Amino acid sequence: MRVLVTRAKDDAERTAQKLAALGHEALIAPVLRIVPTGDPAPAGICDAVIVTSAHAVEALSSCADKSVPVFAVGERTAEVLRAEGFASVMAADGDAISLSRVIRETLQPPLTLLHVTGRHHKEEPASSLRAAGFKVLTWETYEARAAESLPGEAVEAFRTGEIGAALHYSRRSADLFVRLAERAGLHAAIRECPHLCLSADVAAPLRAAGTATRVADQPDEDALLKLVMSLS
Repeated sequence: MRVLVTRAKDDAERTAQKLAALGHEALIAPVLRIVPTGDPAPAGICDAVIVTSAHAVEALSSCADKSVPVFAVGERTAEVLRAEGFASVMAADGDAISLSRVIRETLQPPLTLLHVTGRHHKEEPASSLRAAGFKVLTWETYEARAAESLPGEAVEAFRTGEIGAALHYSRRSADLFVRLAERAGLHAAIRECPHLCLSADVAAPLRAAGTATRVADQPDEDALLKLVMSLS
C-alpha cells in the first residue's frame, strides 16, 4: 500500500523506513520545514527542562550542564536527549497533558522550568504548570515553516487514487495539508482514503473537511503504524 507521510523531511524518512519494513511504500510530502530560530536561551538558572519535540534537542546539544533534570513529551524525544548525554530524562506518554502530570507528580513548585519548544506551540504544558505554581520560561528554538504547495507526485497520486492511507502527526500540519489539498483541487480526492491521526486533536481539521479519519489508541508512532497494518 502507498502511504502519504506529511511530516517534515527527516522525520518522514524515518517513518518511511518503518513503513518499508512493514511492506508499505511511503510517499513523502512534507507540509512543514523545520528551521532553527537562532533565539538565545532565556537568562537565569532553571531547575528542570521541558522538551516537547525532538526538534528542540539540537539547541540543547551545547548545554554545559547535562545533569539538569529533563522531562520529555515521549520516549522518542527522551531517547534523543539521552543520546545527547543528558543523565536524568523522564518520558511522558506522548502528549502535553501527560507531560504536565509527570512534572507535577515529580517536582514541587515554585521551581523554574525551561520549556524548549517551537515557534508555533500550544499553551500546554506551560499553562497547567503555571497554574500549579511553577515558573515556566519559554525558549523557541525552531520554527516549522509552512510549505507553499503539495509535491507534484503527491497531487498526482491523489488524483489517480494511488494513496491507500495518509499519516498525520500534528493539528497544524493536518490543517495545512487540508488547505494545500484544496488549493490543488483535491478536496474530493482526499476523501477517498483514510486519514490516520496521532490524536483526536490532530484529526479535527480533517474531519471538518469531510475526510474519513481514524485515531491512534496512543499518541505515538507505533500506535499509528498499527492503524496502517489494520488496513492491509
